[in-house]
Amino acid sequence: MVLGTVLLKTEIPGPRSRELMAARQAHVPRGPFHVTPIFVKSAKGALIEDVDGNWLIDFASGIGVNNVGHCDEAVVAAVQAQAAEFMHLAFNVTPYESYIELCKRLNEMTPGDFPKKTFLANSGAEAVENAVKLARAYTKKQAIVCFDHAFHGRTYMAMTLTSKAKPYKAGFGPLNPEVHRAPFPYPYRWSGNAYTEDQDTVDEQCFAEFKDLVLNRITPYDCAAVIVEPVLGEGGFIPMSKGFAAKLRAFCTEHKIVLIADEIQSGFGRTGALFACDQLGLVPDLMTTAKGLGGGMPISAVTGRAEIMDATGEGGIGGTFGGSPLSCAAALAVCDTFKKGEILERARHVGAQVQETLIAWQKKHAAIGNVRGLGTMMGFELVKDRKTKEPWPEAAKQLTKFCYENGLIIMTAGTYGNVVRLLMPLVIKDEELKQGFDILERSFATLRMTRQSF
Repeated sequence: MVLGTVLLKTEIPGPRSRELMAARQAHVPRGPFHVTPIFVKSAKGALIEDVDGNWLIDFASGIGVNNVGHCDEAVVAAVQAQAAEFMHLAFNVTPYESYIELCKRLNEMTPGDFPKKTFLANSGAEAVENAVKLARAYTKKQAIVCFDHAFHGRTYMAMTLTSKAKPYKAGFGPLNPEVHRAPFPYPYRWSGNAYTEDQDTVDEQCFAEFKDLVLNRITPYDCAAVIVEPVLGEGGFIPMSKGFAAKLRAFCTEHKIVLIADEIQSGFGRTGALFACDQLGLVPDLMTTAKGLGGGMPISAVTGRAEIMDATGEGGIGGTFGGSPLSCAAALAVCDTFKKGEILERARHVGAQVQETLIAWQKKHAAIGNVRGLGTMMGFELVKDRKTKEPWPEAAKQLTKFCYENGLIIMTAGTYGNVVRLLMPLVIKDEELKQGFDILERSFATLRMTRQSF
């Protein structure tokens, strides 16, 4: 095929994908969800080939994982070279140099001019679990504060920290104790003391509620940590403001509370900077990373102040597969790519085009109530009526279906399921980006509603 073009040989999903879906339904439990019914044969850059020979443009990146693109040559070469040496030994049994080197790199790359250490795990949820353990061990306190619309994973503590009940928490109780939730500054849907979409006013009111929660309903003497996503991921791509970040940092410092930044989805160039915290001027005590760190391989990390990272006894954190040799090799290749700097320039270029396109669409399509995000981590919220802001999740599903049937993979998000989020690889070519947007804009013609025409 010609790179940069969609090539559809069959209807989507094709016959082989339908055959495999039938096998999936027979042998795999219904719990794992699927954005599309498409089975993949290969992928390169920002393009995916399915098992029926169709080529599609990817605006999802495996949920923000393939920031450096599918099958990046440096990542593939690093994994192949490591596989020829050894694939598994367990760092807890016979340690290896690549684990240490990756920790050193992350200590250097993450925000904060103080001694740091890093612990490697397998998934974002596992990183969150260990960050909470470290904060509790260090402070000798128990309470954890999280925020509305947050997503931190599906394991028990991470699931408890996650805001949305269905499908993430429904039926899985009892949840973990000593988890408290504060409002996140979400101007488009803020309904505080005085309804407003003004960011500064919303920040002020949210922070007042946060302070009341910690000072009066928990007390700082019992509060171990505050965990926050600098840009909400599953919650709908809502960025935190610099002002709110500064207030949060100052409060946690004053009251000796560990501030954890969850950059699992926003990290490694996704927002146009290496980390969203860099754009916000936020220096957390602990940072969790995953997704884009491994370039497609499963790996996660907790990086932070050395004294906090050393708070557990020997054996207090660890795991059989955490920081596997293959994943460390891939992550080191990813770090090398970002060290060169060109990919961040590309991310900012792509992000500017995405923002310009979505803002133009908002003026054109009445179904788009709000556009927001940072860099290439952008999304738009679909509503039935701009005045009432009634969420329109059915429209988000309809756009998703039209897009994959016509050669583009997108994803939805948001507490109300009405946000279309864009997570294209940072290395996507201009022609691929343009064609993807052409397909996505065409999808608006499929929307039908009695109260409005689009």
